[in-house]
Amino acid sequence: MADAKKTVLIIDDEPDTLTYFASLLEDNGYEIVTAVDGEEGLLKLQESFPDLVTLDISMPEKSGVKLYREMKDSDQWKDIPVIVITGISDDFRKFISTRRQVPPPEGYLSKPIDKEELLRLVRELTS
Repeated sequence: MADAKKTVLIIDDEPDTLTYFASLLEDNGYEIVTAVDGEEGLLKLQESFPDLVTLDISMPEKSGVKLYREMKDSDQWKDIPVIVITGISDDFRKFISTRRQVPPPEGYLSKPIDKEELLRLVRELTS
């Protein structure tokens, strides 16, 4: 029997990015759930309990940082791996990785992303 498809929740406020990531991951056998901001991301987390989350950092409504912190503070979601995908510089990576209150994200990619790198990380973190 084939393995159950892994579900990836993609949270990004840019429609083109959302569509691109969704197509790329669907084409590679993943079940996709999408959200356009942190608020919707929180709802989708509750509904779908994904195997992995890709998270944009700068978004309207609830920022990715805030959602990430909520996830990592929650017993329900703290073990879901997160790949932070952002156009924000590496300074942000240093910043988020030095926060005492939350662990660093399991993956980190800068936009524009390398699709092979994204697929490798998703495979690694969902296996």
